[in-house]
Amino acid sequence: MRLWYNLRHMSVLVTGATGHIGCNLVRALLAKGRRVRVLLHRSRLGIEGLDVETVHGDVLDLDSLVRAFDGAEVIYHLAGYISLLPSDRPVMEAVNIQGVRNVVEACLRTGVRRLVHFSSIHAIKDTPERVIDETCDLVDSPQAPAYDRSKAAGEREVFKGLDRGLDAITISPTGVIGPHDYRPSHFGQALLYMAQGKLPALIAGGFNWVDARDVVAGAITAEAQAPSGSKYLLSGHWVSVPEIAAITSELTGVPAPGFVCPPWLALCGAPFLGAFDRIRGRQPLYTAMSIKSLQYHRHISHEKASRELGYQPRPFRETLQDALSWFEQAGMLSSTAGRKEGR
Repeated sequence: MRLWYNLRHMSVLVTGATGHIGCNLVRALLAKGRRVRVLLHRSRLGIEGLDVETVHGDVLDLDSLVRAFDGAEVIYHLAGYISLLPSDRPVMEAVNIQGVRNVVEACLRTGVRRLVHFSSIHAIKDTPERVIDETCDLVDSPQAPAYDRSKAAGEREVFKGLDRGLDAITISPTGVIGPHDYRPSHFGQALLYMAQGKLPALIAGGFNWVDARDVVAGAITAEAQAPSGSKYLLSGHWVSVPEIAAITSELTGVPAPGFVCPPWLALCGAPFLGAFDRIRGRQPLYTAMSIKSLQYHRHISHEKASRELGYQPRPFRETLQDALSWFEQAGMLSSTAGRKEGR
């Protein structure tokens, strides 16, 4: 059964609006004539100058959420804490679990019509012998990375809300890339290093990458027509890191790193590379978690989203070229003499 709503004049509140997906989502909602309210925690980066209402709040402060949600018909909950460092486990658990619990409670208290909750492919158990889809179990092992456990626990908080009468759907994207990556994201930073010739080596492996704009389009369609309790994996294309470096080199003219490090060797060196990055004041690029993540979740199906939402991710090369062009336009990537457009 499909449910359709006239969304044009329906008010929306977005948490995590200054994140990578959030910046694309706010722009897409505005383009559809939606009235958008944004929950601001600290920074306005990525939404300056947009025609949005802003309210200050914190997902760890339930009262602030109740005030912010009052009068909103739909909540897109994207606020989360992403880290590859085990030391960040307490804050990840607070934001990604208690934060979701508070969002669910605030929705119930204020009579929100629908919650669109953003989870992650990392919340799903890696099952090498089968294709990953919406029927796969959530992560539950204490040995799983802290981020994976926290996102799985966040989904379970939404399930509890459904039991209490909340209308909610869950969106689970894979590795997100694309324009409006202001901070930038972890992979966005890696892509910048590739395009600037600052990446000394590549890691063997790859991931399923999806365009932020395709994720947003799928989520908005799901808001309009998906039955309550639905979950959708919004995946894209599995592409190896060396392939990404090769395409980036073609598009920019900057040579790709010549050395592809095997995972076992990268894991041995990760603690030293991480310490070196921290000394230089940079977020560590290669950590044990990031290296291991390039070795799993290879076969991920978006068949359900395609069937029910008409979801079709665009070609990876188009996404990569648009991401690089956006970084250049944003002044985060210098124009290179060897840049090749339109390929």
